[in-house]
Amino acid sequence: MSHDFNERTLRRGTLSYKWDQGEKLFGDPEVLPLWVADMDFKCAPAIVRAVNERAAQAIYGYTIRTEEYVQAITGWFRRRHHWDIDAAWLTDSPGVVPSLSIAVQSLTEPGDAVILQSPVYNPFYDVIQKNGRKLAESPLLLKENRYEMDYDRLEELMKDGAKLLLLCSPQNPGGRVWTKEELVRLGDLCVKYDVKVVADEIHCDLVLPEHRHFPFASLSEAFAERTVTCLAPSKTFNIPGLQTSFTVISNRELKRKFDRMIEALGIGSVNFFGPSATMAAYNESEDWLDGLLGYVKANQEFAVRYLDEHLPELTPVPSEGTYLLWVDCRKLNHSSAELKRLMYKEAKIAFNEGSLYGKNGEGFLRINLACPRDLLKEALDRFSSAVKHREKQ
Repeated sequence: MSHDFNERTLRRGTLSYKWDQGEKLFGDPEVLPLWVADMDFKCAPAIVRAVNERAAQAIYGYTIRTEEYVQAITGWFRRRHHWDIDAAWLTDSPGVVPSLSIAVQSLTEPGDAVILQSPVYNPFYDVIQKNGRKLAESPLLLKENRYEMDYDRLEELMKDGAKLLLLCSPQNPGGRVWTKEELVRLGDLCVKYDVKVVADEIHCDLVLPEHRHFPFASLSEAFAERTVTCLAPSKTFNIPGLQTSFTVISNRELKRKFDRMIEALGIGSVNFFGPSATMAAYNESEDWLDGLLGYVKANQEFAVRYLDEHLPELTPVPSEGTYLLWVDCRKLNHSSAELKRLMYKEAKIAFNEGSLYGKNGEGFLRINLACPRDLLKEALDRFSSAVKHREKQ
């Protein structure tokens, strides 16, 4: 079945976090938003049908998870990622970010050092610092326009007593899909220094052709025994508003600690639409995802060509996964504030400004490619015109 990803859908006026905050966030309601990571594509038809059928029941009561729901999850990861997940390892949560926070709270003590590798998804900073833990930063190394882990720095932080590492895999915003060898080298350090790992793998299904995602916990029993893996169908199938997510924890003691915190916070119930949407996604929407990945790859190629032709001073970092494009704008010699003004006031577009993801993200922009190509072109046209206009002044 073919799917039309070129269709532009009106999202303004729909209570959209992405489209209905132009005035509040950027000072102009007409700013074109290619920032927060949700897609401007309609969901897979099977998901739409499942949600409509569920809504038609007309009573939106407390909801249980069924064996069919669990099998949809385990079957998906067996097929797509060659990972056999035991149903007993699963815990439902309202989202990956809450899971990250709960893992930090349950696996560390106030004042403990927690490692992150920047530039990285900005809630990583929040779940460390706002929970009273100490930030231990290991900046990624940008070598030949490709990010690599700094293993020497990682080992130094582990030697100094860091208790936990937050792993973003695939990496957001840089788009790296870590190789098996890279992950094993990281895991060996964690085993050596007894560091536990919280792996945010929400983008695991959004890996572009020629690359493969390796679930960190699947690589060895020793890695699995120290890992909390945070997952959801939300990014893959554009259903973040349904707040359906889960963790995979094979270590019984770690799972007991995590589950106890879920219970203490009272957030373990399942969203009314979550199981139905998840089953429709994992059981019936694989062809939609394959079509999406081809479209996103073509969008990335279009954006890279466009920037090379119109803004050659900008350097895109080729993404291996996610539907995001990380662009090095440092040759413009603009501060973070100037880049924001250039986008919001002059170009009337909103990409994500890079310092949001850490100090070494300054001078970069993150572009959401999960939109119809004509919308992407319109945003790039606006940005290119604004840059050239400023250069003439």
